[in-house]
Amino acid sequence: MLDPLPTLQSTFGFPDFRGVQRSVVDRVLAGANTLAVMPTGAGKSLCYQLPAVTLDGTCVVVSPLIALMHDQLRAAEAIGIRAATLTSVDTNQMDTIRRFRAGELDLLYVAPERASGGGFRDMLGQAKLCLFAIDEAHCVSEWGHDFRPDYRLLRPLLDAFPDVPRLALTATADAHTRADILDQLGIPRDGLIIAGFDRPNIRYLISPKDNVARQIADLIAEQPGPGIVYAQTRAATEKLAEQLGRTGRPTRAYHAGLEPHIRARNQADFVASEDMVICATVAFGMGIDKPDVRFVAHAGLPKSIEGFYQETGRAGRDGDPSVAHLFWGADDFAKARQRIGEVEPARQSGERTRLNALGALVETAGCRRRILLKHFGEEPPENCGNCDNCLNPPGALTNATEVARKFLSAVFRTGQSFGVGYIESILTGQSSERSLMNGHEALSVFGIVSDAEEAALIKPVSRALLLRDALRANDFGGLEFGPGARAILKGEADVELIVPPRRERRRRGKGAAGGANPIGDPLFEALRTRRRELAQEAQVPPYVIFHDSVLREMATMRPSNRDQLSHITGVGTRKLEAYGDAFLQVIREAA
Repeated sequence: MLDPLPTLQSTFGFPDFRGVQRSVVDRVLAGANTLAVMPTGAGKSLCYQLPAVTLDGTCVVVSPLIALMHDQLRAAEAIGIRAATLTSVDTNQMDTIRRFRAGELDLLYVAPERASGGGFRDMLGQAKLCLFAIDEAHCVSEWGHDFRPDYRLLRPLLDAFPDVPRLALTATADAHTRADILDQLGIPRDGLIIAGFDRPNIRYLISPKDNVARQIADLIAEQPGPGIVYAQTRAATEKLAEQLGRTGRPTRAYHAGLEPHIRARNQADFVASEDMVICATVAFGMGIDKPDVRFVAHAGLPKSIEGFYQETGRAGRDGDPSVAHLFWGADDFAKARQRIGEVEPARQSGERTRLNALGALVETAGCRRRILLKHFGEEPPENCGNCDNCLNPPGALTNATEVARKFLSAVFRTGQSFGVGYIESILTGQSSERSLMNGHEALSVFGIVSDAEEAALIKPVSRALLLRDALRANDFGGLEFGPGARAILKGEADVELIVPPRRERRRRGKGAAGGANPIGDPLFEALRTRRRELAQEAQVPPYVIFHDSVLREMATMRPSNRDQLSHITGVGTRKLEAYGDAFLQVIREAA
């Protein structure tokens, strides 16, 4: 079997493989069908790119989004791989087909809709193939969180070329989804390679909402570099973009309702930027290949643990420290339960299980990463050392059962039609025109919470009751009993919670992600400036030239010639030829 190491070093500029990359590549080179489950940032694309330049023939890559294909194409071409896309927006389709038939392509990227067509299958029969790579393979499974029906139609294409190995790749698949992918794509059980799901460079933080725009603005102030803020509606993305733009950071909105040219421009601006914040719906992110995202914030509850893992996984793909911060509200859980009631009955049980898993993640006093990794079948340690609870243990549980009963009693006695703020005012005895008009000041629950410590528990208790389905929000924003209320009122269930300490707002300084240049090296900044100039000349994002980690190593090692520069991790033959002299000049001028 061919030794892939020389190609890894010369083409990709890496001294050795990482994690399970070698195991995956060796199986592909041996012609074995494989499913590789590898976390984002673990180098999945190398697992098919390296065989594509090593083997005779073209590797066909099935990828779900055009923007993602174009980003991957740009990165492949930058290191000298002969690659092309065959998509509906490409104007050079005939030339791409000619290059494929002539054996001039190492990689051909296509969408599943095209790959599953009979005409495409006929075209593939006109040249030599070396591999099928199915990216984002969880899309093939109805159990996956991003099911795409066209992925289900790929099996006939794969079976039409039985001698061509198939490699399926995903970062997000639990045990049930993995088994389904193997069945749907005809991969044997012994072809499964799991690298693990941990992303140790990501710091996980979870906070209740308390003026979420201000909270995210504080996060932005602490985190230099590009970031993604996920919001749940189109209107929310635009509002947040406008609010966060006041911080002085360049900010854009992204959602399906924007004009296509505006959406494309905003995405292109973000991909090329070194400090932009983009406020987007969850449709954004799967279609980009940007490794230097320093933080991902959720301005509301994601749809599932799988969705949270994939969306936060868009941070720190270059391996540098990054932050994932989730801001949640009890109303998020209430709305999610309403949506579950609207889906077909057969799916409701699974959706409730997913929502309960999210509830466990936001409520836990223990390690956040442990909850995440256990969801995917791993047995991680009790303490990860890089989440909010591990770094700042929240303290002991507080038994808030009595306050919870008082809150539920107030909801019942006021007619189950008022919101949290009004119930709080009744419990604490705050007289108002509304409470007088409704006659609620005569109720036994009016002013029943007079102790300051109890009063401080009212909002956390309301969140806990909504999260546990003891309360539900009606269509008008009022609170009504849910199925969990009876047990609490009858003394059959306790309400224990952790009240996190109030965080001081930090307007300056660096958070967990630090900065691209945490030690303030002027040579590093000069190298970044040169990279930016080269990227503008080539009309590519700066990270396509070199990652920050490569520039940091240059600034530390200070190579004086091409041979020394070639030993920097990430400097392959093609990039050494294209950019080596420019960066060596910067280093010489700084001497």
